[in-house]
Amino acid sequence: MIELGRPSFARPLPTLRRCARAGAILGLGLAIAGCSWLSPRDTRYDPVPLVPFTPEIQAGVVWSVPMGGGAGVGFAPQVVDSAVYAASADGQVAKIDLASGQVVWSARVDGRLQAGAGSDGITTAVITPQGEIIAFDDQGSERWRAKATSESLVPPAVGEGLVVVRSGDYRVQAFDADTGERRWSVQRPGPSLALRASNQMLIAGGFVFTGLPGGKLVAIDVDSGIVQWEGSVAIPRGASELERVADVVGRPLIMQNLLCAVAYQGRIACFDIAGGGDLVWARDFSSAAGMAADTSSAFAADARGVVNGFLLAGGANIWRNDALRHRELSAPATTGRVVAIGDYEGYVHVLAREDGRLLGRVRAGSRPILAPLVATPYGVVVQNSDGSVHLLNVGG
Repeated sequence: MIELGRPSFARPLPTLRRCARAGAILGLGLAIAGCSWLSPRDTRYDPVPLVPFTPEIQAGVVWSVPMGGGAGVGFAPQVVDSAVYAASADGQVAKIDLASGQVVWSARVDGRLQAGAGSDGITTAVITPQGEIIAFDDQGSERWRAKATSESLVPPAVGEGLVVVRSGDYRVQAFDADTGERRWSVQRPGPSLALRASNQMLIAGGFVFTGLPGGKLVAIDVDSGIVQWEGSVAIPRGASELERVADVVGRPLIMQNLLCAVAYQGRIACFDIAGGGDLVWARDFSSAAGMAADTSSAFAADARGVVNGFLLAGGANIWRNDALRHRELSAPATTGRVVAIGDYEGYVHVLAREDGRLLGRVRAGSRPILAPLVATPYGVVVQNSDGSVHLLNVGG
């Protein structure tokens, strides 16, 4: 689901009524151009119906854990070793055994949550709507609380002894994972409109990698908080603020020597992190959710719901599957020979990695899947918008 908001993310703009379907706004430029308040309802952007097919794999639900009251774009399950860490909007935080689905511990905060969970298996952090960061130890006991400068819709990133938060005022702030003391804060200029979409940060190799509204991808030194590198995944274009919305979505990925990311109204791009961060390849692309990759290929659905496969070596578009158009797709996950991706009705569709053909389908509840899917050795972890967490066998 996508919404447009002011930089603070405190209040979204009034929802643009899409002719095709009330709810999430996908393909904003196309939707606005195709809508008219005076004409009959435009059905071009309706989700395509699911068609019968002969499954080539047997996909199914391995376990499900209810998490309570909802989860929006700020929530994503975090897998660390053999555990899943997750949170829900009504204040529940849990550690779940990945293999069995047994809840190892569960905690509840005194109020609602806006984003989470981030974890390194030692510290688990969540964020309230007021920008308060709450950290737990790995027995589920509260360790500390700290305050970010504003609301955040991005799950905290935890690692390298830090809890890192990206707030709606375009600040990236790092807090000591043991004490909650603020270690550094970086603020970048940003546009007047920002996209409310699923985003995540990545801590790896001594850097925090994060996308920012406006299409920039930056690498921040974990010790000093100094921006060491930045690259453009999107370049805002257009005459109006709406046309210039161009945000990095999903989570940056490191595959071998490549740092890759995808943007809304921008590009899918990979940079050479071993050779100074130069752009290796980029393709014009607009994603509403994010991407996945394995050792040879990258995968993403565009803003219209067309799933694409790209070669990591050079970026060639190797396949496209348009059978899920306008179904408000999540960021995918790839495992073995398959790519899995969720939709607005709670279905997870399983596609062949090599050519994108549909192999199977399984339903993880009936609510939209907004969080990115997470590939694990046991299957794919899914959290849908009622907060429940599922492990699916997708035949990978």
